Amino acid sequence: MSAPVVTREQAFANARRVLDIALAEVAADYAAGRLSPEREMAVRRLLRKQHAEQASPQPLAA
Repeated sequence: MSAPVVTREQAFANARRVLDIALAEVAADYAAGRLSPEREMAVRRLLRKQHAEQASPQPLAA
């Protein structure tokens, strides 16, 4: 008997949905000031990195 197979597209959609939920929770905690100083520093570092990547996108490798 074969198990149901999840397509690659569905797997990515599921992962993206979970990531979006987690990011929304972190953003709400960050905005409300409920993050520990260590986590707040990590969030700020990730946000700086994300903004830098958006400002100068890297070409995709062939």
